[in-house]
Amino acid sequence: MDADRRIAAVEEVPEDSTLLVTLRPVDADDVDEGEGDVGEAEDGTPEAEAILTRAAGEVRAFRNYCQHWTDVRLDKDDGAFVRDGEVFCQKHGATFEADGGYCNFGPCEGAVLEGVDVAVDGGDVYLADDAYEFVRLGHANRDGDSGDLRIDFTGN
Repeated sequence: MDADRRIAAVEEVPEDSTLLVTLRPVDADDVDEGEGDVGEAEDGTPEAEAILTRAAGEVRAFRNYCQHWTDVRLDKDDGAFVRDGEVFCQKHGATFEADGGYCNFGPCEGAVLEGVDVAVDGGDVYLADDAYEFVRLGHANRDGDSGDLRIDFTGN
């Protein structure tokens, strides 16, 4: 596999959380500025975020925004909450199956997270999606924090 497309070692991808990575779309028109995971490189080209998880027993990757309100990031650079093979949106309480991104509970039930193709080879995770280039581990550059507020589901 191409060393430029190597993201991380498999053991760096958590089973109980997510690993946040920044990608560059090959076609800038393929990203919507309204999505909470979109930032901008110093040269003005768009960046997008993806989350990787091993919660489903295999490494899976999805774009880092909720399907209910796309300006809400699932991983705010501290790992998304993952339990029992599900990734949680901490703003809405929606749960997404880690093996395919299907929302099985919450305001966007029935929606599916946007997948990003990755492959495992020799203990390493590689970006296999030709629509993106790997930039770095961690968050995309953005002017402000997008979607960082969380809703208290207790009604307080």
